[in-house]
Amino acid sequence: MLKRAFVAPDPGRVRLRFALRGVVGIGLAVALCGASGLSLIASITGGLAALLALFTVSDPTVRGQAATTALLPVVGLPVLALAAVLHELTAARDLAFLAVVGAGVYARRWGPRGHALGVFAFMTFFAAQFLHTVPGQLPELSAAVLLSLGVSALVRFGAWCYERGLPAPVPVAAPPGGTGLARITTRQAVQATAGAAVALAAGHLLSDQRWYWAVGATWWVFVNTTSRGETLVRGFRRFLGTVLGVLLGFAVAVPLHGEPAVAVAVVALSVFGIFYSAAVSYTWMMLSVTVLASMLYGLLGVLDPALLALRVGETAIGALGAALAVLLVLPVTTHSVTDERVEHALRCVRASTAEAAARLAGDAQADPAPRVAELEAILGRVRLSLVPLVHPLSPLRARKRRARQVLALLDDCAREVRGLASVAADPEASHDARLVAACWRVEAAVEALTDAPIDGRRQTAAQAAAQVADDGPVLAHLHALEQALLALAVPLGRSERIAVGA
Repeated sequence: MLKRAFVAPDPGRVRLRFALRGVVGIGLAVALCGASGLSLIASITGGLAALLALFTVSDPTVRGQAATTALLPVVGLPVLALAAVLHELTAARDLAFLAVVGAGVYARRWGPRGHALGVFAFMTFFAAQFLHTVPGQLPELSAAVLLSLGVSALVRFGAWCYERGLPAPVPVAAPPGGTGLARITTRQAVQATAGAAVALAAGHLLSDQRWYWAVGATWWVFVNTTSRGETLVRGFRRFLGTVLGVLLGFAVAVPLHGEPAVAVAVVALSVFGIFYSAAVSYTWMMLSVTVLASMLYGLLGVLDPALLALRVGETAIGALGAALAVLLVLPVTTHSVTDERVEHALRCVRASTAEAAARLAGDAQADPAPRVAELEAILGRVRLSLVPLVHPLSPLRARKRRARQVLALLDDCAREVRGLASVAADPEASHDARLVAACWRVEAAVEALTDAPIDGRRQTAAQAAAQVADDGPVLAHLHALEQALLALAVPLGRSERIAVGA
């Protein structure tokens, strides 16, 4: 797990730059808040606003990221005011918090911008509970939020906008649409609200002061998940990360909470860990979040071992609330989500092959590279949806075996598509008369694995091997790609369809 978080591949040092920029942006925001005479509570609020702006805003273009960042205070400040006004009205405050939870998850239907705004709204309400915000503090806290967002925007879009030097990212397909409860984001909004209600009620029983931790645990379990399997695994990882973070907190935060300079250094290291590990290990990200929270409580002068133990209990309640919600309230099965994503990946394989064939046939406008990048993004979502099945603790051995076969064969497809695209990019590459027939077979293999109509053009693997006996580099990639597609029929349960197509 440690190796996965800190030795994972980092092409272009993107994760490293992301983490370092986060530390710089948040550090400057907090420093400026302090230099402006704002209180420690206001500085913490500003630091959180900067963290969210640098961490959650993920539009595919720099212009889109800037627009979303500009919208954050439009959403966050009214929520902050609502939380402050309702601070002493327990029932109204709790109902408002649940409404923010549901709206924040539902906003995912509008893509990365909706996701970022939903997270910012939720965390603003959460921070108001964390800091016990009252109406009299609103002017100072609002100023801190605006100041910190401005500083983080200057760092992100002015001083260190490394995204301008990177290829435009391929947007990952949003969850399937539909209307009413057929839409996944709607179902998840209902699930998250139900799970948060359970967590809120149980959290109050455990602690009248820190109940919001349970709601926060439920909320973050639903972020970036779609199926019940993904949500359950994420809940387990959140709890594990919190436990590890609390153990580290006992060893680090408790002894050091009286040393401000050292505490600030640990906070900076925790922020780096959050940003650097987020893409590869949710467990390590949550460990960093827990250590960060522990150090903040130390700076506020309220840290003690009992508080850290309470965090474990509240997190367990939140994860349990999320688990009950996804299992009992409008469940979204892992199979349905995985099937849709695998089919999307296969259609992308078909499109990549068609673009490469057109390029080799002399069409200078054809370019398989964007399709290859799209395929990589889709496969990332496929791996995420299959995590529950390939997890070491999964008791479903047959399904685990099939899931691993699917992942291995899809990785084979991606490797051959990348090779095909690299050959097609060679200006010396020329059209081979057998290329059309080979691409035709790949297209038919994809049709046989998806819901596209079968037109009788399929050929068996033996026929394919005979026709490509003298493989050039292009035909070798196409032949290997077809073999991987044919092999996928078994774990996907499409053998009968393949037989009909043949």
